[in-house]
Parts: sequence; C-alpha cells; structure tokens
Amino acid sequence: MRTRIISAVLLTVGVGGVAACQPTDGSKADGTSAPTAAASTPKDDKPTAAERKTVPDFVGMGLQSAQDKAQKQGFRSLRSHDSLGRDRHQILDRDWKVCSQNMRAGTTAGTDTTLDFGSVKLAETCPSKDVAAPSTAGGKIPDFTGKSVKAARAALDPGTSFTVKDASDARRWILVESNWKVCTQSPAAGTALRGRPVELTAVKFDEPC
Repeated sequence: MRTRIISAVLLTVGVGGVAACQPTDGSKADGTSAPTAAASTPKDDKPTAAERKTVPDFVGMGLQSAQDKAQKQGFRSLRSHDSLGRDRHQILDRDWKVCSQNMRAGTTAGTDTTLDFGSVKLAETCPSKDVAAPSTAGGKIPDFTGKSVKAARAALDPGTSFTVKDASDARRWILVESNWKVCTQSPAAGTALRGRPVELTAVKFDEPC
C-alpha cells in the first residue's frame, strides 16, 4: 500500500510538471512570444527658445527701480557692479543709481540674457565710462595708485602676501577696504610678480594722500 501511494504522488507531480511546460493560450508552441505593442516615440526634449524683448533704457534710474523694470519686461538674470572700480557690493539697491548697462537700450535680446548695470551711490557722479579694475595680465604688478584697497587685493592671486597700512599718522585699522584708496605701493608698478609680497599705504577716499 505504501509503495502505491508514493507512485501515485510521483505520477501527479510529473503530470503537473508537464502541464507547466505547455504553452499558454495566446502563445505559439514553437516558443515564439506574442507580438507586443510598438515602443512609443520619445518626446523632443529640446528647450524652448527664450522670448525676445526690447531692452529699455535704464541709465539714470535708481538701481532697484531698474531691476524691477527689467523683471517686468521679462528679464530675470540681473547683475550690477561698481562703475567707479572700487569693487563695492550693491547691498542696498535703493542707495545706488545706474550709470551704464551692458545691453544697449532699444536692442532686442532674449529674456535669458544677463543684464549688467554699472552703478554708483546716489550722491556720487557717474564716470564717463566704467573705471577698469587693476589687472595682473602679463604677470606684472599693476599701478594701484588711486585704486581701492579692495580692488588691489582682488587683482592679486589669493596666495599673495598682502599688507596695507594707514598712510596718515593716525595708524587706523583698515576695515572696509573699498573705502580706502592706495597712496603708495611696493613693489613698483610694472615689476614682475613672481610671488612677491605686496605692501600698500592708503587713506580714505575723501582724504589726500
């Protein structure tokens, strides 16, 4: 009796295994699968071209008002810089006015174009053109005389040894470097850099050297 029961179980398992190997309805016996739906065509991911708008005339406007007007026109990428070359930050835009703009008024530009406003503080006079920052192009020390201490420091490699002292007898601390102008420098302008330490003396912009 025990032998018959085991034989019956093995027979049942064998039949089930054969059934599991049979093709299901909708598929062919030769092993080929049923056709599937065609893959969808990928969408075009190209970015949409920016809308083009006329650039307004911002010169003479307050910096905050100029930025507001630019945004209403659709321009979102806005920058500003110090027209006097002192490398000051425009922290409170309402305290500054626009002297120049990088995109000429009346031209047409995409709204993704960056508009850059040259500016000075409200009580200051706009220069005839933006004052260029000192540059070490050519590997030589530029003439820092009359430039802001901050602009002088920014022109040099960050690893340059840099010392600045009050040119007056007051021995004041020079904290806000953009408010101080260079009176003397060592090494002299035109000297090859070669990692030389730079020493400056300076006074506040409203003071004589």
